[in-house]
Amino acid sequence: MKKIFKWFPLATTALLLAACGGKNDTAETAAPETTNVRVEEVRLTPVEQLQTFTATVEGNAVNNIASGAPARIRRILVDVGANVRRGQALVQMDGSNLSQQQTQLQSLRRDYERYKELHAVGGVSQQQLDQMKTQLDVAESAYGNLAENTTLTSPISGVVTARNYDPGDMPAALPILTIENINPVKVIVNVSESFYSQVVKGITAQVQADALNEETFEGKVSLIHPSINPASRTFPVEIEVNNSDLRLRPGMFARVTMNFGTNERPLVSDRAVLKQTGSDERYVFVEKDGKAVYTLVELGTRVGDKYEIVSGLNAGDRVIVQGNSGLIDGTEVKIVE
Repeated sequence: MKKIFKWFPLATTALLLAACGGKNDTAETAAPETTNVRVEEVRLTPVEQLQTFTATVEGNAVNNIASGAPARIRRILVDVGANVRRGQALVQMDGSNLSQQQTQLQSLRRDYERYKELHAVGGVSQQQLDQMKTQLDVAESAYGNLAENTTLTSPISGVVTARNYDPGDMPAALPILTIENINPVKVIVNVSESFYSQVVKGITAQVQADALNEETFEGKVSLIHPSINPASRTFPVEIEVNNSDLRLRPGMFARVTMNFGTNERPLVSDRAVLKQTGSDERYVFVEKDGKAVYTLVELGTRVGDKYEIVSGLNAGDRVIVQGNSGLIDGTEVKIVE
């Protein structure tokens, strides 16, 4: 009896453990939960290949006004913001040297006239007359140069954008004034080398300036620089923009959008595209054989509420657009209408 009494608790314990073990096995082999989802079939659609670049607005022509001869400023006839025309007087420099040169020039002209009279009657040789003419020509050239550097005029029509001195100053390294022609303006953008063969002179571009609430202006490519920067792998492109109302100003930050034609690309709803936490990678879930398949994608242009997919999807793929939140790769899904 004692042997039977001792064995019974052990047998009971074994049976209980076996029963518990059976329940755990049943839970582990239970069918995984299925998530209801909605899908969208990928179709190829013509998509405009728009590329946007940052840029800076510059004057179409820039001229720095400075004297080529050392002299003190007597008068500055315009100020920053003034509109000037080509040939307009801008700065009056000290005229002492010009007066001296003018006196010398007048004396040489009189001497030359006397030499011509003497040469006519044989009083001086042809060589002496030629030497006097050379001296006169040199003096006239020096006078013209001094006159040009005494009254400084604008070589272009434009706007005064900088003034660095006041009357009485002796100009040094900086120009006295800066004149910029801002109609038209040019917008300079650095374009990736991958587009080098697609950028041609004359193609249109849309320009938006942040300072003007992203107002759009139309321009045309006017110059393509022939070399590529080896550090940035970009090349400068100049875009000429009409600016008759002078709203665009030099130095403004702008965005330039260029159209490089159309490509047949997949378009998917923005609801399908998810962002990888901790990175800039984008991904979608594609339904395959009743499972959600994690798929990395490269985005292109946004078109309304859809994204152009540059890589990662093919026509006919069924992308999950609803019920994709919280999915993991391999989750069983059920398509619902």
